[in-house]
Amino acid sequence: MNAKYDLTELLAPQYFWDVDLSKLNESDSKRLIIERIVTLGTLKEIHGLIHHYGRKEVIKMIHSIHYMDPKTLNFVSRLFDIPLSSLRCYTRKLWKSPLWNS
Repeated sequence: MNAKYDLTELLAPQYFWDVDLSKLNESDSKRLIIERIVTLGTLKEIHGLIHHYGRKEVIKMIHSIHYMDPKTLNFVSRLFDIPLSSLRCYTRKLWKSPLWNS
């Protein structure tokens, strides 16, 4: 982790409405922080994550995210050069068939 970058700038209350920000630990809550900022944040905030946690750690956490909307999923795939088929949320989506398609 790079101590030069202040992670608290990324912890906007609108991303963590269900969490007490004062109790959020940057190492214990790493997956939650990365998931929320990748799915709800801006490109600048995503770059802040990379700067703080490192590209490899961010990509590792992205692989374990359970759900991303299709637009974010494609964006993350392109931004980090990750094949869609290696993302957990994409493979889970393929397993489930929509109820309205019969």
